[in-house]
Amino acid sequence: MAHRVELEFAAKTDTGLVRSHNEDAIAISPDCGFAILADGMGGYSAGEIASGIAIASLKQTLELGVRIPRAGRGGQVQRLVVESILSANAAIFEAARAEPQYRGMGTTVVVALFHHQNVMVAHVGDSRAYRFRQGVLEQITRDHSLLQEQIDAGLISPENARFAQNRNLVTRALGVDRDVEVEGHDHQVEAGDLYLLCSDGLSDMLSDQEIAGILGSPLPDLQARCDALVLRANEQGGKDNISVVLVQAVTAMAGGEGDSVFDRMLNWIR
Repeated sequence: MAHRVELEFAAKTDTGLVRSHNEDAIAISPDCGFAILADGMGGYSAGEIASGIAIASLKQTLELGVRIPRAGRGGQVQRLVVESILSANAAIFEAARAEPQYRGMGTTVVVALFHHQNVMVAHVGDSRAYRFRQGVLEQITRDHSLLQEQIDAGLISPENARFAQNRNLVTRALGVDRDVEVEGHDHQVEAGDLYLLCSDGLSDMLSDQEIAGILGSPLPDLQARCDALVLRANEQGGKDNISVVLVQAVTAMAGGEGDSVFDRMLNWIR
């Protein structure tokens, strides 16, 4: 009897204790097997507009790509995800050109699309993806930020990076320029893996050890872990909007092909 990976999803977004409104946006699709998180930036409500456009565009394009095999462009998962992000970038850029008050708006984004025994993770900016496996937390995205460049150059240690004043200066974002470089990697999924997508409102407030402690705690379900992460970030100051998405990989026995959208996706993505 074949094994396949079932997924459980949970998500939460919060304004935090300092910001007047929430410029983060999230979307999950258990049926299609993906999660999206965006952290907007810009004056007035422009950041909220940018992240909202990104989420709406990506959700529509990914759902279409999953449901209609030919939209997957030969079954190439990475191409589907990257082109979806590029389409969102174009939508934000054109919206900013059309409305003067939105000039300069942009958003970070991180996307996770699960397929077969793998997950394609693609991102732009400093919104992150982590994998929690057998009690060990690992960041599986690399921030596109000035601070990360300084870490890579040996100018600041990773331990001191959380306290740097320039930690929120990103070097890539959707909507700022007509073209943007998307980074994407495929990762093998194991039963029991727990994947976390988050905005910097979480990662700036909590250390990796604190995040791992909550993910590994005996809370009743994924939603309780989302709630606990947001609560702890607010207890630490809540200086920014806080958004988290959790996806748990659970192995289930499968005697044959299922009828869900996700099952059909597994059959055509090769």
